[in-house]
Amino acid sequence: MTQLPRIWLSPPHMCGREQEFIRNAFETNWIAPMGPNVTGFEQDLIDYTGVKHAVVLNSGTAAIHLSLVMLNIKKGDIVICQSLTFSASANPIIYQCATPLFIDSEPDTWNMDPELLENAIIACQEGNFHKLGNGSKHKHLKPQKPKAIIVVHLYGMPAKMDEITKIADKYDIPLIEDAAEALGSRYNEKTCGSFGKMGILSFNGNKIVNTSGGGALISDEEEYTLKARFLATQARDNAPHYEHSNIGYNYRMSNVVAAIGRGQMTVINDRVEARRKNFERYRDYFTKVNKRGYEINLLDEPQGFFSNRWLTTITFEPEKNNNIDREKVRIHLEANNIESRPLWKPMHAQPVFSDSLRVVNDVSEKLFDTGLCMPSGSNLSDEDFERIFNTLDQIFT
Repeated sequence: MTQLPRIWLSPPHMCGREQEFIRNAFETNWIAPMGPNVTGFEQDLIDYTGVKHAVVLNSGTAAIHLSLVMLNIKKGDIVICQSLTFSASANPIIYQCATPLFIDSEPDTWNMDPELLENAIIACQEGNFHKLGNGSKHKHLKPQKPKAIIVVHLYGMPAKMDEITKIADKYDIPLIEDAAEALGSRYNEKTCGSFGKMGILSFNGNKIVNTSGGGALISDEEEYTLKARFLATQARDNAPHYEHSNIGYNYRMSNVVAAIGRGQMTVINDRVEARRKNFERYRDYFTKVNKRGYEINLLDEPQGFFSNRWLTTITFEPEKNNNIDREKVRIHLEANNIESRPLWKPMHAQPVFSDSLRVVNDVSEKLFDTGLCMPSGSNLSDEDFERIFNTLDQIFT
């Protein structure tokens, strides 16, 4: 039997204008890093997000790493990071030989819990590491103020930025916003990525704006973007020869890749609208399923929150759904060549971070156990949705 085409979780979605910008790059021979598309893409991001400065890079991970380098994070420093996230949020902390401290989620947005955040800061400053998970394994640490906070807007849902920024300001700790999944999301009409000292964007192939691979560092403070641009191009000093007074990185985006981003930015509003419509279709479907006696939950937007709905996610408890759990649904979809994915496994539960400091409340681990990301591409067709829903109907009878 011929297998049906695969329905992907979040595939690239080209608009066609990308080729105009790419063609120009080839015709003008601007292939290497730097060039008019790089500058133009940065300006597109500035115009869209409302920040004053932007630097496009070869990944969002590079942007997080550079933000930590510019904050002079080093061995012995503590960096607070949201636990429920992709590992790219946390790995750069280790690049700098610093100590990650993971903060669990609150249930309203699934993002960093402000109360746990403040408790963790107080414990660090007082040297009460025994109040933190694995504190006994970090006896070498001295009482200190954490050097940075990395908050994530998970799946496009903004974090509780009023509370988190107040805490960061109260203790004078720089805030880094990982908005890799949140381009197009807003909190009280302010763009995600524009609240902290620095914001991070990703243009990986599964994002709303994708350039095959890429990222950006955005900020209202020019000193950060100037230094990021310098460090990302191997920290070459202003000299006729190759002179280096600092360790640099090969993190700059090429003019060709930036051309793809420029084309993508021409349709970003359409892409956000399509993702939000996907969410509403799933909401309508699961409302009908719940009337059959099931209890499938979707994450609502609190007042003042606007999510790009990068991925639509569902959660359910097996005892309320005839023992239908996350894995049964995922495996059944996979058997029908439909991709879905469990929610992120929390960083504090990852083997590589087993000895890490953490403040947990079990919210993120429960979400990992019960949550599933549904196909959410902006190019899903009516036929795709019909197939998805018919496949789910075989389970939710």
